[in-house]
Amino acid sequence: MAKTLQWGGRFTEEPDAALVAFGSSLDDDLVLASFDVRTSQAHVSALATGKIIDATTERALRKALAQVKDEIDAGDFAAFARAGVEDIHGAIDARVRELCPNGEGEWLHAGRSRNDQVATTLLLYGRARAEEGQAAALEVVRELTERAKEELGAGTLLCATTHWQPAQPALLAFWLIAAAEGFARAAKRFSVARDATRESCPLGSGAVAGSTLPLDRETPARELGFAAPSRNAMDAIGNRDAILDVAHAFVRAAIDASRIAAELVIWCTPAFGYANLGDAASTGSSLMPQKRNPDPFELVRATAAELTGTYAGALATLCGLPLSYHRDLQQTKRLAIATIEHGHATLRAFARALAGVQFDRDRMNALAADGYAVATDIADALILSGISARRAHEMVGRAVARAEREHRPLCEEDLHELASEAGVRTLDAPLDARSSVNAKCTIGSTSPTEVRKSLSSLAIERSHLSSLSIERNPGLSSRASARKSAHDVEGSASRHMRE
Repeated sequence: MAKTLQWGGRFTEEPDAALVAFGSSLDDDLVLASFDVRTSQAHVSALATGKIIDATTERALRKALAQVKDEIDAGDFAAFARAGVEDIHGAIDARVRELCPNGEGEWLHAGRSRNDQVATTLLLYGRARAEEGQAAALEVVRELTERAKEELGAGTLLCATTHWQPAQPALLAFWLIAAAEGFARAAKRFSVARDATRESCPLGSGAVAGSTLPLDRETPARELGFAAPSRNAMDAIGNRDAILDVAHAFVRAAIDASRIAAELVIWCTPAFGYANLGDAASTGSSLMPQKRNPDPFELVRATAAELTGTYAGALATLCGLPLSYHRDLQQTKRLAIATIEHGHATLRAFARALAGVQFDRDRMNALAADGYAVATDIADALILSGISARRAHEMVGRAVARAEREHRPLCEEDLHELASEAGVRTLDAPLDARSSVNAKCTIGSTSPTEVRKSLSSLAIERSHLSSLSIERNPGLSSRASARKSAHDVEGSASRHMRE
């Protein structure tokens, strides 16, 4: 049997190379390389403290794993890994055996199955990506709130829409905060998903029922930052809930990004003219010299839909799957990783493109009251004068229809006629966009006072989530190196997804 495989003693024929290739997940899980090394290092601790290996073997294994980590960090390991192995986990095991001259590498897999190895490695990977996803979401919150401060200071107005029809005047800062809220919720989802990856450590569960070897499961659990060893081996090896929670958080964040991207695509059209995307984030046409296309936002919009499908596929691989490990879970892993990696790239691209958006304040201010957007304020004034909501709605609707026939905005004369119809002496209501915005008085409204409060509250929430991330990860000393090595192998996985 091939020395690169982790099995074969009971077989008398070589495996079909084409079927081994079909079953290989290497191109999908290269991104797990650095995390698998950490899992293996922790397993060495379990073997050593359980007195299953002696000190000489422990030193040899640790030295070999350190070299593998260096090779991953340097980007050299991928070439070795592709030499006939089934997955990244088997590749690392094979390389360790190669690096140990006296056979110590053959002890690395004692008491361990790829089942608990993969389950643990996925949790470490998911934890790191959840942290990065939270950081990316909070960066978008920061960008949007900083822009909101600028536009609040400038007093930029906007005609807020529903159904893409003129609705009510609002501050552009109000819209920017609304956009930021979704990413603040995304950051919370990433935080919850990250916590789920820390609850229990599958390492030491073996293939399905634990081990007769005296493995120390507590030490590696602490070493890897888990709260405790998993309490049921059969569940632990087949449980993919946490990694799917991380994938879900990326899908939801991408959907939030797609909604903002879709609106900005329209705002950048000359017909709207609300915004312009800078040269660095725009593309041109191979035929039409005048074109400036907001391609990054269009790709964000499309990718969110793609990720939704990929995530649904990952969930579907679990439908009807019996307990414990089944090879179907390899597809779960592949689809979850694809969702997370592509989702992470989408968030980063969205943030970069967002920084290139420039708003046309003059045009936004000029159109803020178009489409009779102050009509609701007039109806509210009638209600305050004692007119029922239903009648006020009907009265103002007729006034709008009349003004529309005469091709003019609502004016003081309309207020006088409405006051007369309502039987009141005067009717005081906003007729311009800024007066409408300033007249709002409810919590969470577009009034400048409420917008300032929202900005302050979001800043506190962002700071809290950022500090919480640091507090919850004090013992992950290898976090920076793990992130670097994951980034180094990310290129291979990204190229594969593009292909």
